[in-house]
Amino acid sequence: QVQLEESGGGLVQPGDSLRISCTVSGRTFSRDTVAWFRQAPGKEREFVAAIFRSYGRSYYADSVKGRFTISRDNAKSTVYLQMNSLKPEDTAVYYCAVDGSIILSQIWTSDSYDYWGQGTQVTVSS
Repeated sequence: QVQLEESGGGLVQPGDSLRISCTVSGRTFSRDTVAWFRQAPGKEREFVAAIFRSYGRSYYADSVKGRFTISRDNAKSTVYLQMNSLKPEDTAVYYCAVDGSIILSQIWTSDSYDYWGQGTQVTVSS
């Protein structure tokens, strides 16, 4: 059974940093494309960042480029999202997702991913 467990969310002030994690079990993580999406109240789920398969190259939404960094530790089957210079508009539930069969053009779309975590709340407020 595949399980994804996120952790590390919380309440921070604008300009602060936060790192969230997602640990994956039940599959060969090292070959997967791993991604973070987020969903704010009343909005659709949107792409944040991804690492495509084992190639290592990362991709980001324009809204987070230069502030967020996605990384993976295959030995720990864990994917991280380091978030710096947080803004109130970053407030959302953050979800990790993995999939072993998608192609590069599909990484931006939530429907492409078969496995999801339960989400972790990140709130940026003064």
